[in-house]
Amino acid sequence: MTSIFIEPAPAKLNLFLHVTGKRDDGYHLLDSLVCFAEYGDVVSATRRDDTAITLAISGPMAGNLSDGNPDDNLVMRAARLLQTEGKVSQGADLTLEKNLPVASGIGGGSADAAATLRVLCKLWQLDIPTDRLAALALSLGADVPVCLGAKTVLMQGIGDELIDLPELPNLSLVLVNPGCAVATADVFHARVHDDDDNGNGRDFTDSDLWDRTVHFNSGASLAAALQDCRNDLTLPASGILPEICDVLQALAREEGCLLARMSGSGATCFAIYDTDDQATNAANMIATEQPDWWVQPTRIQSHDNRALSQIGASFPA
Repeated sequence: MTSIFIEPAPAKLNLFLHVTGKRDDGYHLLDSLVCFAEYGDVVSATRRDDTAITLAISGPMAGNLSDGNPDDNLVMRAARLLQTEGKVSQGADLTLEKNLPVASGIGGGSADAAATLRVLCKLWQLDIPTDRLAALALSLGADVPVCLGAKTVLMQGIGDELIDLPELPNLSLVLVNPGCAVATADVFHARVHDDDDNGNGRDFTDSDLWDRTVHFNSGASLAAALQDCRNDLTLPASGILPEICDVLQALAREEGCLLARMSGSGATCFAIYDTDDQATNAANMIATEQPDWWVQPTRIQSHDNRALSQIGASFPA
């Protein structure tokens, strides 16, 4: 009987994202409170007798990846990188259940790559040192290291500095994407588009503004603390895609909304609500008013609810 190994790839959320500087090589430095949702993609793997690696893509968002070259998919790149690193003489048949929108600011591709590294370490019984695995993750993309751990952290540097934080409470969320993709590179370019000829960029936000020791016992206390922070990419992203403003307004006007904000470089936005019922009602209302938008109620993932069974599930409508 063939064993199937399954690994969740939860959506990444930037509760705030500050751009704190820029390196000489062009990479921007960030300071971001990152957590993960219960909802996301799923990567599964079975062992092959030869060294080939295959990828099948299923799920409601699979069509968004159908036109691309499978070899360029981050899942395939992660698998081949790990196979080489581990000097593995076996292959794998991989399946990606794509539930998250593509290029949407919630780490879909990065989470998929991270889940691939995790699932293949189990399948191939690899014992790669944590720091080496993190380096492999970073070589695949700036968001892959944080997705590898898939837990609440303060992410700094170019995504390579991860600082553990106290767990967040199990909060209710709604994720909304207007059905349009916006490229991260375009957002950063728009951020500096109106700058001086030296390309020095807009003013950077101070780093280390977040209290790393504080514990939150409610959504209200977390939302209050987050009011002193922001997503520095919201303005340039909404300049490219004005629908982001529409999404934020739709989330904010629903009853019980404690905070509405864009995640990453967009275009997905999230809102924190008091209760699951309020999140479900908000999601249903927004989905009814905007049937072309992707709308998903979920929760913040915590130690107590980090079960695989939660991934891909949603509240009852």
